[in-house]
Amino acid sequence: MNVFSNRVKTLQSKLSPSQAALVTDEISIFYFTGFPHSEGYFFATADESYLLVDFRYIEAAENTVKTSKVVIFSNPYESVNELISANNISEILLESEKVTLSDFNAMQKNVNAKLIDSNELSSAIKELRIIKTDDEVEKLKKAQDIAEKAYLEVLNIVKPGITEREIALELEYLMKKNGAEKIAFDLITVTGKKTSLPHGVPADVKVQNGDFVTFDIGAVYEGYHSDMTRTIAVGEVSEEQKKIYDIVLKAHLEGLNAVKAGVSGFEVDKVCRDIITEAGYGEYFGHGTGHGVGLEIHEEPRVSPKGNAILESGMVITVEPGIYLPDKFGVRIEDTVLVTEDGYETFAHIPKELIIL
Repeated sequence: MNVFSNRVKTLQSKLSPSQAALVTDEISIFYFTGFPHSEGYFFATADESYLLVDFRYIEAAENTVKTSKVVIFSNPYESVNELISANNISEILLESEKVTLSDFNAMQKNVNAKLIDSNELSSAIKELRIIKTDDEVEKLKKAQDIAEKAYLEVLNIVKPGITEREIALELEYLMKKNGAEKIAFDLITVTGKKTSLPHGVPADVKVQNGDFVTFDIGAVYEGYHSDMTRTIAVGEVSEEQKKIYDIVLKAHLEGLNAVKAGVSGFEVDKVCRDIITEAGYGEYFGHGTGHGVGLEIHEEPRVSPKGNAILESGMVITVEPGIYLPDKFGVRIEDTVLVTEDGYETFAHIPKELIIL
């Protein structure tokens, strides 16, 4: 059995003979079929599974999907109803977190089965996706390698006078040149006072001597995302800049050391947060320490004050503490890591000591 067959069978094991899962989210469809598709459905019963697509995608779907039956539709509701009838289905489970109110209302009018809008299906899919297979880990590592290669190349052009936007554009070009499908999110390449903005947007702001530059970047490889942050300096740094950098680096490294199966996301966050708070900068660390990464850039589990989930071997999370001093500067350092039984495996290969260009 291939990876998609295993996923489908695990989902099917949660269905009764009279139930079917109707999956509409593009990422979930890709997870179960290997076919990225935003305009069709994945329909699974306890015994069978189907990918429903229209004429535009039928050839590509048939060439890609090997573990589910590919069905062409002209009217999706008619095709769903045919599957309901053929498989004696009376209840349809929906992804409650993904279905819009308008889509739900349309389904109620057109689908010949009772719609179950509980969290049952969404929770089952989350439970499946939160533990990464070896194949997924390799793709995540490849996405990281692509982002790192682009980052190391772009450092050659970072100097006073270059703009944030120019850095971001060059990074995107290099990532795609090196094998990325796309960037994982809107790249954050901000400088000077804008580094105090955790999600600052690159603009025509020029790098100046003495600036920090924040790189929060990631690439997508075969659907899987990378996520990393490095803060560098240009020309020189002040004592205050060096002090803040060292505090964040210490919090980051100690946070990594706290990662292992059996601890909670809350506990990892607390390690980082306590170091920053004890240094006197707790009020300037206002976001969570990390999050899961995979087919989406933000997934479960949370690594934050609300992160109650217990980490398990095979989960992939970020560790990204930061300090942000308004109207002055900010520092964030981030790695994506694989949780193991007795620790972690980092996907990053680049140093974290402060680079001064």
